[in-house]
Parts: sequence; structure tokens; C-alpha cells
Amino acid sequence: MALIPRWRYMTPQARQQTRNAGITIGIVVLALALRIPLVWLLLALAAWWLWGRLQR
Repeated sequence: MALIPRWRYMTPQARQQTRNAGITIGIVVLALALRIPLVWLLLALAAWWLWGRLQR
């Protein structure tokens, strides 16, 4: 079973949520690898989330 369902059968909203989750997980892994302080990481993710919400 695939971790991500078949892309072509997903709704546009499900695709966007999958993309956002992947980006967030990638940022967290990169930040942990570079040893960026957790507070800065959380602030950056919150800013990115708010920016995305305000763009709608």
C-alpha cells in the first residue's frame, strides 16, 4: 500500500493538503538536521501557515 494515494484520484483540496504536509515534514527534518532551534522553527512554520491562510 502506498503512503500517498493515487494522485490522479485525489481532489484538489486533498492534493494541496498532501503537498503542505510534505513541505512541513521536509522543513522539520531539515531543521533538525541543521540543528535550528525549535522556537525559530515553530515561528517560521506559524508564519508560513498564516501567510497561506491570508492568501485565500
